[in-house]
Amino acid sequence: MSTMIPHPEPATLRDVLQQTAEAHPNRAALSIVDGEVMTYAEMYERVQDLSRFLHERRGIAHGDRVAVLGENLPNWGVAYFAITTMGAIAVPILPDFHQNEIGHILRHAECKAIFVSERLYSKLEEIDISHLTTIILLDDLSLVPPRTKQHKLQELLLQGTREFARIKERAQKFARYPVRGVAGNDIAAIVYTSGTTGHSKGVVLTHSNLVSDAIATTRIVDLSCEDRSLSILPLPHTYEGTLGLITLVLVGASICYLKKPPSAGVLLPALATIQPTVMLSVPLVIEKMYKAKILPQLERNAFLRFLRRVPLTRRPLHRAAGKRLLKTFGGKLKLFTIGGAPLAPDVELFLREAHFPYAIGYGLTETSPLVAGCAPALTKYRSTGPPLPGTEIRISDPDPKSGEGEILVKGPTVMQGYYRDPVRTKEAFTSDGWFKTGDLGVFDRDNYLYIKGRLKNMILGPNGKNVYPEEIESLINEFDVVLESLVYQSQGKLTARVHLAYDELDKQFGTGDEATMRERIRTILEEMRKRINERLPVYSRIHAMFEQMEPFEKTATQKIKRHLYVP
Repeated sequence: MSTMIPHPEPATLRDVLQQTAEAHPNRAALSIVDGEVMTYAEMYERVQDLSRFLHERRGIAHGDRVAVLGENLPNWGVAYFAITTMGAIAVPILPDFHQNEIGHILRHAECKAIFVSERLYSKLEEIDISHLTTIILLDDLSLVPPRTKQHKLQELLLQGTREFARIKERAQKFARYPVRGVAGNDIAAIVYTSGTTGHSKGVVLTHSNLVSDAIATTRIVDLSCEDRSLSILPLPHTYEGTLGLITLVLVGASICYLKKPPSAGVLLPALATIQPTVMLSVPLVIEKMYKAKILPQLERNAFLRFLRRVPLTRRPLHRAAGKRLLKTFGGKLKLFTIGGAPLAPDVELFLREAHFPYAIGYGLTETSPLVAGCAPALTKYRSTGPPLPGTEIRISDPDPKSGEGEILVKGPTVMQGYYRDPVRTKEAFTSDGWFKTGDLGVFDRDNYLYIKGRLKNMILGPNGKNVYPEEIESLINEFDVVLESLVYQSQGKLTARVHLAYDELDKQFGTGDEATMRERIRTILEEMRKRINERLPVYSRIHAMFEQMEPFEKTATQKIKRHLYVP
């Protein structure tokens, strides 16, 4: 099943792209749905041209930091490889970061240049970017002249395109020359995390970190140049950047991007057109699809609801629904990876019984990211799978009864540290060099890892028992009127905030005046609280449940930013 990787194995991102371009020059590399298709030969040439331009004409040298701020585009990958293959350091920035955070990153990383998409260019307009020597638009790789108050964006686009064309024409007269060599231990990227704690940290990842993670991933899942991926997650996040870009480039697969954000109206036609064999996702995507499309069909009448309560008759129903779901995804899907946050138990049970080819991975930005996972055929319910080949995982100070403890990681994918932050870097590692993930987990007899929750989120119950909010939230989220929830401790008692599916409430109860609706919601929440508490031990029962009227603010992988809501 393992994928064949060229020998010698690539050590840097330059090796990855060069080997693939030589092995699969005419294969589709990067494209947009219903748009231009870039082959690997063309991608390699564009990357070389752009690297030469940055080095020869813009003075970008080995070790310089260059930011990339834009939505998913083929040129995002071109820019990323152009920066890293010449020995400079990519600083990918999430598109939904506030301009203040973008300004902080550009200053903290001491970036000399930035690639930015036209749609996000306005985020730079209120930021002091006087330290940037170069601004290049991702849309067409045009050079933006120095900003003045008189310039408008369209004028910049026009001038920049002309200037870049002239400079590129002159640059093409130079023979290809080797920029300073790139080694595996050179820094490839500084990734600023959008964490649930609100503290953005610059994670320093080397070429070896990223390439090792990509190679190890191909050892556990079957990938080849025949595969097609439809990308729906932001490339600046390491989950998509490593597994959805570098790993797929490594095997010569085709990657397609959407023209617009992945709403149902955009995603469904794209799935039918591309018919992807591989997709990366987060739980929220498949959970929403399950609650909005699948569950209502499975429980559309009393007879079906009765059949779903019996395992013997439930499984065939799920299997039939799974075939329809596969068809929705284009009918060719063989690998649907889920990561970034816990998947709801009821949704995973459905996927298993539906024979849907899902696999749950576990990882962090600091580990490039994947740490544990397996192929769809080898998954276990509620587990992320065994450690990645070449990665060591141990449980620190395991509980004598449950075996649970903090997950520690050691291996070639673990970061160098946090950029310009020696204190937090030291805190992140044990004295003997193990990275402290901050996650709680336990192994089973087959060496499969089970994630219990975040160490910092764990609540100590009144009887000394550990309470994991994530486990209670998964029970709350099973209700079809719930979109998401957050459990925390308030004045010594467990409390839950719940964001409801208001469309579903309207379907079930109809619309009414505001007072009637508020009273109905209070009744629903109280009934829900009682039913959930029946399934929980006494020490982890919910004392109060409140309506969260607006959606929770989330990170790029759709994890709730808890620090904004927990007192």
